[in-house]
Amino acid sequence: MFFEHVEASCISDESMPWIPLGIAPGVEVKFFKADPIRGEVIALLKAPADAKLPRHHHSGTVVVYTLKGKWKYKEHDWVAGPGSIVYEIAASTHAPEAVPDGGPEVVVLNIVSGDLVYLNDDDSVMATANWRSAAKQYFGYCKKNGIEPRDITAFG
Repeated sequence: MFFEHVEASCISDESMPWIPLGIAPGVEVKFFKADPIRGEVIALLKAPADAKLPRHHHSGTVVVYTLKGKWKYKEHDWVAGPGSIVYEIAASTHAPEAVPDGGPEVVVLNIVSGDLVYLNDDDSVMATANWRSAAKQYFGYCKKNGIEPRDITAFG
């Protein structure tokens, strides 16, 4: 049977670098997977407690698991803290922000399907992120910093 030969893999958090996200000051990302088959990115996101990320639109679904700190969307009353899971439907738009009383930083695990479109205040597109841009950013950062990259686009 085919599946008997497919190995599970484990990626150590320490083996992956924090990379400046480039969208907001002090915000960093750690890419674990940039899946070209499913169009999915799996990554940790770390932001200081005073961070305000730009409003953004999702073409696909997003699952966010909060590991550290507190955050919310300007458009909602709830606050996500450690152990919370936020499920974002496709075609949703919102503006995330850290909640200052949640500690010095927010760390979340994101599983993002499709495109993430960052918007300026006038709704013009600031940047678009997806599995391709994640892979390009990761491999470029590794090359620039002399880090031996892991193939985050491969299985196994």
